[in-house]
Amino acid sequence: MKIIHFADLHLGVESYGHIDPNTGLSSRLNDFLLAFDRLIDFALEHKVDLILFCGDAYKSREPTQTQQREFARRISRLSSGGIPVFLLIGNHDLPNAIGRATSTEIFDTLAVRNIYVASRPDIYPVPTQSGTVQVAALPWLRRSALLSREDTRDLDFEEINQRLQQVLTNIIGDLVARLDARLPAILTAHVWVANAVPGSERSMTLGQEHFLLLSNIANPAFDYVALGHVHKQQVLSESPPTVYAGSMERLDFGEEGDDKGFYVVDIDDGDAGGRRRVSYRFHPLDGRRFLTINVNLGHTDTDPTATVVREIMARAEKVRDAIVRLQLSLPAETEGQLNDIEIRSALNEAHYFTIAKDIKRETRLRLGKWTAEEISPVEALKVYLESKKVSPTRTRTLLEYGERLIRGEGAGNETDV
Repeated sequence: MKIIHFADLHLGVESYGHIDPNTGLSSRLNDFLLAFDRLIDFALEHKVDLILFCGDAYKSREPTQTQQREFARRISRLSSGGIPVFLLIGNHDLPNAIGRATSTEIFDTLAVRNIYVASRPDIYPVPTQSGTVQVAALPWLRRSALLSREDTRDLDFEEINQRLQQVLTNIIGDLVARLDARLPAILTAHVWVANAVPGSERSMTLGQEHFLLLSNIANPAFDYVALGHVHKQQVLSESPPTVYAGSMERLDFGEEGDDKGFYVVDIDDGDAGGRRRVSYRFHPLDGRRFLTINVNLGHTDTDPTATVVREIMARAEKVRDAIVRLQLSLPAETEGQLNDIEIRSALNEAHYFTIAKDIKRETRLRLGKWTAEEISPVEALKVYLESKKVSPTRTRTLLEYGERLIRGEGAGNETDV
């Protein structure tokens, strides 16, 4: 049985993009749709048995009609190709108000062939061309659906989180108890796991987060645990494989160095001991590159513009079609020597670019409203003593000795200061 596991599509992210004149859509929306198209092409070419999507189809809880249309087109393509698709509800798929439909519920309502939507914890037997697989679902659940106000009264966030952990652990335990040991079983969950390494999703979270411990979710009753919600692809456990697929496209510079793609999971017949053999591999996608170029300019740089352009051209291949962040660090006197037109022209092959300047200005010691260069040494000493709230009598004595020292007369052998 061959399965694709992916998550966190986040259609609707349009940062660092522009309008595509051919489609009228954001170029970034096209990036995310292209990643999805490549997954679908792989699935159809390799005749996979099942696709597991572990939540967050859109960036917004209220996606536009265009975003919904483009997502539906691709789901329809999979449905027509005879590949079952399991859609788990993530936190961004939930409506803003309780009682409203989720963003992917329409496929369930229309009973679209081969499409399964999980908005509540349950076990879904999914028939595939290689047999039936049990998909246990743990979608993102609102806190209000897990705990009542009475349950959380007078509790701090840590105590509430412990209660939520227990409730979610009990839900998983109930799902495990209902599994048929004769069939492959996969847990799909859209949830934080405590020791996962986060990507950029922290900036996209909606409200406070609850999480589960790895020991509570990596139950040996499952052949594979497919996770969504964390954008950085990673393997949390080998037995059973407990895996975050991550997002399929980079969202921002926080994911600049991350590989993006999906997982391909193979589940074979059981061995002599009855345990099924599970293998998995990450299939990378060649998505939009993010590139940061740091240039430090010094006081002695006689042609700072040429220096910056040279650094850009040294990375010309990486700059082409990438989202580029040029970060310049330079002394204040050099800023006026930069030719912004030449620098922008050097970045012309980028898909999108930003330029940030960190101007290093000379710091001067300030005494109240004065700088040390603007007043005499005696006046500076007086301001200093006032700032330290030295008594008037002692101030007069110190000023007298200070003035004598400044004039080079010395302070004699007096020691009563």
